[in-house]
Amino acid sequence: MTLVYRAITEDTPGPKWARLFAGYRKAYMSWWKREGLTGRPTYLECRRALRKHMPELVPLYEELCDLAGGGDSEARFLSFYCPPKYLSGCSQAIWPGTEPLLVRNYDYNPKAVDAILLKTRWQGRGVIGTSDGLFGLVDGMNDAGLVASLTFGGRRAVGEGFGVPLILRYVLQTCTTVDEAREVLTRVPCHMSYNVTVLDAARNFFTVYLAPDRPAVVTHAAVATNHQDRVEWKSHARLTATVERERYLLQRLTLHPETQEKFIRSFLQPPLYSLAFDQGFGTLFTAAYRPKSGVVEMLWPNSRWVKSFENFEEDQVTIAFPRPAFGTP
Repeated sequence: MTLVYRAITEDTPGPKWARLFAGYRKAYMSWWKREGLTGRPTYLECRRALRKHMPELVPLYEELCDLAGGGDSEARFLSFYCPPKYLSGCSQAIWPGTEPLLVRNYDYNPKAVDAILLKTRWQGRGVIGTSDGLFGLVDGMNDAGLVASLTFGGRRAVGEGFGVPLILRYVLQTCTTVDEAREVLTRVPCHMSYNVTVLDAARNFFTVYLAPDRPAVVTHAAVATNHQDRVEWKSHARLTATVERERYLLQRLTLHPETQEKFIRSFLQPPLYSLAFDQGFGTLFTAAYRPKSGVVEMLWPNSRWVKSFENFEEDQVTIAFPRPAFGTP
């Protein structure tokens, strides 16, 4: 299996973004409609929710809707409001050394990923991040030195709220401090349970447990896998080895002081690195964010891709993923 990852930069929404959306439109619309459009909010409901919870994004949302063709389905999709259910694996942790560094693995279905590292200056704010739906982000960093990254929270509950990738976009578009990010993440409703870790250039950080059916919980956890304060979805926990991955990372933080490079490389090995692509939980990439220098490294077992606000070349890398050995979970 191979995937081509592309680095794209466009300061303001324009022809590059429009071409990308046109290329993904069929897949996006198929996913959005898979449970029937009657199960999705109307355009007016989506826009009303955005105006209520993320008003600063509304002008940007309207601009992107126009670039996407101005259709009803496209506008509903781009709102990320009450989307279909989706699950991921993922592990993330903050290096215990003095320099702020967040490292994460993104474990997801290879058939449902944008595979785009996107650099923008939308609304005047510089953001680099891994695209989801070309509006949302699964991880990213802004030019104020704020990093945000997500993992699935391991709960079945679904409710009214936004897909978490748009909430991450909102944080990085509008926040410059961890306090501002904390206020946003505890205020904006999320449609499923997710863990979001936020780190700044002074190494202030927190992890918030988001849920659609209970208040957000802010913690000082430096590690997040696929459960929250306890395991609630046992079969999912066994499938993704969330407890084992959390324990492994906690041991690395507390028992084994190590260099940045060694810490990063540990994400490219079991139990953090997963080959469960056929189950939708294979590790598609490792990302290492350094907010103090504005640098992100995208890593795979045999490749390293380095980008920054000062040096962001548009190029691409083709990744060949290894086949799992027989019996590998």
